[in-house]
Amino acid sequence: MTDFLLELRSEEIPARMQAKAREDLAKLFVGELAKAGIAAPRITTYATPRRLTLIAHDLPEATEPVREEVKGPRASAPPQALEGFLRKTGLTREALTERDGVLFAVTEVPGRETAQVLAAAIPAIVRGFPWPKSMRWGAASLSPESPRWVRPLQGIVALFGGAVVPCEVAGVTSGAETMGHRFHDDGPVTITSADSYVETLRDAHVIVDQNERAAIIAVGAKMAAQGAGLTLVEDEGLLAENAGLTEWPVPLLGRFDAAFLAVPPEVIQLTARVNQKYFVCRDGAGKLANAFVCTANIDAADGGERIVAGNAKVLAARLSDAKFFYETDLKTRLEDQLPKLEKIVFHEKLGTVADKVERVAKLARWLVESGVVTDADPAHADRAARLAKADLVTGMVGEFPELQGLMGGYYAAAQGEPAEVAEAVRDHYKPVGQGDDVPTAPVTVAVALADKLDTIAAFFAIEQKPTGSKDPFALRRAALGAIRLVQGNNLRMDLMPVLAQAAWRAPVGQPLRPELQAADIFRGMSRFIRTGAEASAQLFKQIRDQADEKYETALDDRFERFRQIGFDGVDFFADRLKVQQREAGVRHDLIDAVFALGGEYDLVRLLARVHALQAFVTTEDGANLLAGYKRAANILKKEAPGASKHIPETGEEDPLAMVEDPDFAPVVAELARTEREKRDYDREPAEASLIAALDAAEPQAERAVEAEDFAGAMAALASLRAPIDAFFTDVTVNDADPHKRTARLALLARVRDAVHRVADFSKIEG
Repeated sequence: MTDFLLELRSEEIPARMQAKAREDLAKLFVGELAKAGIAAPRITTYATPRRLTLIAHDLPEATEPVREEVKGPRASAPPQALEGFLRKTGLTREALTERDGVLFAVTEVPGRETAQVLAAAIPAIVRGFPWPKSMRWGAASLSPESPRWVRPLQGIVALFGGAVVPCEVAGVTSGAETMGHRFHDDGPVTITSADSYVETLRDAHVIVDQNERAAIIAVGAKMAAQGAGLTLVEDEGLLAENAGLTEWPVPLLGRFDAAFLAVPPEVIQLTARVNQKYFVCRDGAGKLANAFVCTANIDAADGGERIVAGNAKVLAARLSDAKFFYETDLKTRLEDQLPKLEKIVFHEKLGTVADKVERVAKLARWLVESGVVTDADPAHADRAARLAKADLVTGMVGEFPELQGLMGGYYAAAQGEPAEVAEAVRDHYKPVGQGDDVPTAPVTVAVALADKLDTIAAFFAIEQKPTGSKDPFALRRAALGAIRLVQGNNLRMDLMPVLAQAAWRAPVGQPLRPELQAADIFRGMSRFIRTGAEASAQLFKQIRDQADEKYETALDDRFERFRQIGFDGVDFFADRLKVQQREAGVRHDLIDAVFALGGEYDLVRLLARVHALQAFVTTEDGANLLAGYKRAANILKKEAPGASKHIPETGEEDPLAMVEDPDFAPVVAELARTEREKRDYDREPAEASLIAALDAAEPQAERAVEAEDFAGAMAALASLRAPIDAFFTDVTVNDADPHKRTARLALLARVRDAVHRVADFSKIEG
């Protein structure tokens, strides 16, 4: 077994591309060797600014001979079929092998030396490399067929054991020589083997292992800060970037004018990080210090004094620009910036950013006034929402878009806005990612939730929903943010009318008269969802009759549209909730089981049901009750389609005619009781026991659900386990007596409906 070394040396590779390049190099190499039947047991990759390296360990010296067999036509096939197969394989008829009347082309492919395979693989890897951006160079670049690389390719080291693997790519011939550090050892360095590669280059002031360089920077930067009595602000992304910019990293501490500390610390940190790739430090009080740590790529003779001075000079220029933007922005009040938002298009079908601000402000106020968000001043919520986007047109956010919201908070505080308003302006985008903090200040929660709900509802209104992996407007992220706000603040709200409230304001269809208040429609919508169409349809007709004829069509269109958005939005949130809860270890089928009940759109209560359900179904009682439920449901599903509307012998209404419609569960239960009273008969002991158990469990479970004690509801249902098992063991459901059959099927319907008070067990897997 022999190791193989491949180093592709070029001009500077951008730091942001290096990690992916190492993955791609390994993937392409494995793919090329697999074509020849060679497996690489272990691969190591390295990247520096000037080289991309792969070491494949324990490769065989040669490939094994391979016997290839291709199935052809039958021996009795027409001549045309045989001729086509011979052309495809390049063989003659006499060279084919016949087995059971079928012709086969059998060829022996001799083994190849691994070095030959590698020589062919290297050019293929270079030509097929998927750089995000690449370039041609030199005279060959005049041809569109010329090789491309991230930067001009300058050298190739290809060693199999101690021997050079000969190949040529873009005019560059492989060999055993590379280059050392650009300044410390700017000359050829001979590599003798893969084993000596890392240490040979270390002697030439090149640390090829990116993880080792990152560790050197991390330790050195901390020590430099501690030596000045400061604490380094750690940044993993910046650490990786500095490691990708250097081959011989040397962290150095520098200082900048303390006058710049008048600028918000986030601005200083972002200026240092984005523009200069510097770390920042904090003092003993935890405040930002006027110090930075840069990473030199040279061990300077003067200890880095000139390097630090030069970097400090460049940083000062950057901070001067930031200070200018900040001071200039402070001269204009946020509300005076608002007219500029009218010139920024949010979406061609949804108007400008100013239009979005208006929608969010009204929704934020409504969330407070309706009691969804408590302990907040509706005027503060309205004010914060109207100022929240104003910093988008400031100079500082124009320079650093990452600071949107944050700078608005600073400017709001500076102009004397209430602390609640300034905080809401600052944090209204949160939570952005999974690790982001969830706001808890009531005004902030109202504005942040309104902003996310408006985005979702507005894009749903113009039918711009996420599809597959495409989500150009980040609606999934907005939904996850809204879910985290609801969970983190225990917000009790019915999601359906809240989404409808947001959708109603979207600029879709003809404009409506201001006096047509959406709140009335929302109430009608809620009643429609909860109790059926009749009551809400009457209310909707009353509202519609108040409108002029020219607005009737618009009102009809709006009502239907926002109703559909409400349903689609709930489904969308359900999908996002499944993703979020799956990561938290909650089964998606249990979420489906609760959503399937219909009308459960309070996310806090819904998750309480789900968590109680998950705890219950994992117990022995839960598993057995689920099995009994499914047996009852299967019998009902089988028998109900054949049930007539009336019992032939008596002409009375048959409860089984409605058992498949969950909306009629209470009716079914009542009819079952009526049937029991009308046609009393000697019940089997197990049948009577199940009835008694239901009589006790149903009200107990119902009271527990009303009190949102879902664990208590599960415990009540658990008492049905033994009676159900005994019922199926001792009682014949489809009795020859139609009265007994009807009563027993109705009893099973009653079991099903009792369970459905907590969740639709038919959605539970297993």
